[in-house]
Amino acid sequence: MQNFNQLKKELDRLANEKNTIQALFDAPDPLQIAKRHNDEFIALICALFAYGNAKNIVNFLNKLDFSLLNLSQNQIQKELKNLKYRFQNEEDITQIFITFSRLKNEISLNELFTKPYEKRQNITDSILAFMQKIKTLNSYSSYGYDFFFSKIWQNTPTSPLKRYNMYLRWMVRKDELDLGLFAKIDKKDLLIPLDTHTHKVSLELKLLKRKIYDFKSVLELTQKLKEFDPNDPVKYDFALYRLGQSKQDLK
Repeated sequence: MQNFNQLKKELDRLANEKNTIQALFDAPDPLQIAKRHNDEFIALICALFAYGNAKNIVNFLNKLDFSLLNLSQNQIQKELKNLKYRFQNEEDITQIFITFSRLKNEISLNELFTKPYEKRQNITDSILAFMQKIKTLNSYSSYGYDFFFSKIWQNTPTSPLKRYNMYLRWMVRKDELDLGLFAKIDKKDLLIPLDTHTHKVSLELKLLKRKIYDFKSVLELTQKLKEFDPNDPVKYDFALYRLGQSKQDLK
C-alpha cells in the first residue's frame, strides 16, 4: 500500500506539473498547433498526423493552410501543392483535405463522436463510427491515405488507436493543457493514448504488465490508472509521455 500511495503521490505531482501551458511548450507537440486554432477539425488533422518525430510533426503541421477546409474540392486541389509527410504524398494530403471538407459540410465532429458514445459510454464506438463515416465520403485509397485514417476493425481493435485516443483526450478533458470542446463525453471513459514512450515507462513503473504494444495494453493501463483517479485516468497521459520521451528516471 505504501508503494501505491507513493506512486500515486508522484504521478499526481507530475500530472499537475505537466498539464500546463508552460510544460506543453517545453518540447514540440502537435497539441501546440491544435491549441492555437481551437477547432475540432484542425485538432483531428493535427492528431492524425501525429506519428514519428515530434519536431518533424510540428514542422509539417505549421506548413498546412487549414483555411482550405472551407474551400471546394477544385480549390483544394489547386492550392495544395508540393506537400508530403512520411507515408503521405501530395495526392494523399489533398484527398485528406477534400474528405475533411466534405465532412465539415455534413456534421460536426462533436456530434459524430458523441452520438455513438452515448449508447453505451464506449469510446471505441465513437472512433469506429468516425472511420465508417470517412469511408462513405471518399472512395480514394492509398497506403498513406489509409494509414492516416487507420484500419476499420471487426469486433475488437488490435491497434492501440493512439492518435484517436489522444484527440479525444484533447477534446474531452478541459484544463490548461486540453481543449475540452466535447461536453457530453465523460472523461472517466477516455482511454490512454498509448504510444511507445508511454508503454515503455509504464512497464518500468509496473503500471503495466503486458509487453505487447496493442489495444489490450491500452485497456490494462487505463484500468490501472483508474485506481489512481477513477474520474480522470487519462490526466496522467501527458506526464507519462513526457517522462518516457525525456528518458528521465522517476525516483
